[in-house]
Amino acid sequence: MRDFGTAKKESNELVFGIRAVIEAITAGKEIESLYIQKGLTGNLFAELRLVIAEYNIPFQSVPVEKLNRLTTKNHQGVVAYISPIVYHKTEHIVPDIYAAGKTPLLLVLDRVTDVRNFGAIVRTAECMGVDAVIVPARGSAQVNPDAVKTSAGAIFRVPICREMKLKDTLEFLKDSGIQLVACTEKTDNVLADVDYTGPTAIIMGSEEDGISPEYMKYCDAKAKIPMFGDIASFNVSVSAGIILYEAIRQRK
Repeated sequence: MRDFGTAKKESNELVFGIRAVIEAITAGKEIESLYIQKGLTGNLFAELRLVIAEYNIPFQSVPVEKLNRLTTKNHQGVVAYISPIVYHKTEHIVPDIYAAGKTPLLLVLDRVTDVRNFGAIVRTAECMGVDAVIVPARGSAQVNPDAVKTSAGAIFRVPICREMKLKDTLEFLKDSGIQLVACTEKTDNVLADVDYTGPTAIIMGSEEDGISPEYMKYCDAKAKIPMFGDIASFNVSVSAGIILYEAIRQRK
C-alpha cells in the first residue's frame, strides 16, 4: 500500500504569532490544531480570521493561560500545531477506490478523542485493508506523536479524511452507494446479521456517548458485539477490530 504521509516525523511543529500562523496556512501547511486567545482584536487578527475562513481551518477560542502553557514565547494570542500528515477529502478518496476496482470499506469515527485509541484503531484499520478513516474536524483525537506511535506508523499508510461537516459526508457516502453500518449496542442485530460484502462504511462512536443521534439516523444497518461477561462494553479500539474482522471474514 502506498505511503499517504508527507513526512514521518515524531512531533507536531509548533507555530506561534499571528503573522507566522497566517503564513503557515497560506503556504499550504496542514493545521492539526489552532488556538486563539479569547477577545483578541486588531487588524492583523482580522486578517487571520479571513484566512481561517478561506481555508476552512477549525480553531478553539481559549484563555491566555492555555496559550502560555503551550509556549512561553511571544505568541500574540495565537498558537498552532502543524500536522505530521496530509488530510484527505472523502469526495476525492471514494471515486479513487471505485476507479481502482475495489469495494469500499471505510471507517467513520464520531467523537473518538483519545489519541491512543485513535492510533490503535488506525493500526487495526491498516491491517484489515480499510480504504480510509473519516473523522470530524472538531471533537476528534489529534494526530500527535502519541497517536503516531500507537498506530505503529499506520497513520502514514491509511488516508485520514478530516471533514468539517460529518453530516454532509455521510450523505455523500450514501449517495455514492455506500451503506452506513452503526456499531452500537442499541440494536438486536449482532455483527453477523449484517452484510458487509458491498460498499460499506462502519461508524464507531465514543465509549462514553456512542454514536451521535444525528448521525445514527443516516445508518442503513446497526450491529452490536455480543458480550458474555460482566463488564458492559469493550474499549472502542477493540470494538473496531472485532467488527472489521467480521467485515473481512465475510468478504474473504
